[in-house]
Amino acid sequence: MKFNAKAVLGIAVSLLLLWWALRDVSFAEVVHEIRSADPVLFLLAVAVATSGLAIRALRWKSLLSHVDREIPFRPRYAAVSIGFAANNLLPARVGEFARAFSLGRLAGVPIGAVFASLVMERVFDGMAIIALLFAAMAAPSFPATGEIGGVDPRVAARVVALITGGLALFLFLLALAPERSVAVAERVANRVLPPSMRRPLVDALHSFLGGLGILRDPKLLVVSVAWALGQWLFLALSFWLAFRAFGITQVPFAGAVFLQSLVSLAVAVPSSPGFFGPWEAGAKLGLGLWGVPPGQAVSFAIGFHIGGFIPVTLIGIWYVWRLNLSWKDVERSEETVEEIVERDEVTSAPAVPER
Repeated sequence: MKFNAKAVLGIAVSLLLLWWALRDVSFAEVVHEIRSADPVLFLLAVAVATSGLAIRALRWKSLLSHVDREIPFRPRYAAVSIGFAANNLLPARVGEFARAFSLGRLAGVPIGAVFASLVMERVFDGMAIIALLFAAMAAPSFPATGEIGGVDPRVAARVVALITGGLALFLFLLALAPERSVAVAERVANRVLPPSMRRPLVDALHSFLGGLGILRDPKLLVVSVAWALGQWLFLALSFWLAFRAFGITQVPFAGAVFLQSLVSLAVAVPSSPGFFGPWEAGAKLGLGLWGVPPGQAVSFAIGFHIGGFIPVTLIGIWYVWRLNLSWKDVERSEETVEEIVERDEVTSAPAVPER
């Protein structure tokens, strides 16, 4: 994959945030805190966090129901694992493209529609994270006068909620009237685009809208929202267990829900592979609301972040090898998916046999 401006920006942001998180913390203190962590609780926290791959693969079935209802669990799990490993090892956040590419190869389904299901997953994730963030801030245990960097987190959450809600509404309107949306796009394309670009763009939109069919099915919509909330509540348990492993006993489960939501929003900014920097900065800011010392907060962040990073990455690497894929394919997945969507290739490559 070419080293582009997006990757450079991400690395610069990560280095800046990592410097800020570590500037008032000694390396010796971090090592001591990590060594002193309860190994049983720490491993349990990592196990819960890693099992989130399976939860996400289970959840993906409902999001893919308008693409193919019969996609087995294993290719979904493999694609999720490969996508997360790609985000951990490769620049420019190619994980979602890698997931769409991998599932298209493994299950023989339209990659454009698969990518649309991932867009919906991100929208539902955003809605769930914001809902849980507000719920955590409404809990009696939330610090009444807490501010993050001089900013009331409630104000920041409202801004993110408006952006997420606007995107969700836009996608809902597209899905509600797909034929009209395609017709409008075609009229606009005929006016502003050269003939060679009109048909590919309209066909790509048509393929993309096929993956948004879930928004027209109330039952599946409710199921998808429930899955999103359940997934993030389950993963919050891993944060709470990691708190206890590092002796952070003053932060309740509502605080784990809050911190998970805050970290999830923090890693949405441009960053290096693995989200190092935004993860640690978000954890340091969030735990500061409960008076957790910077050294303890950063030690928790580094230890738990690396603890979750290793198994998820190894699982993804194993699936790349096991399914006869190559990292060159994964690295180029963004370009591949974009090319396929532009050409509206309704059928993907044949399924890849296992070794």
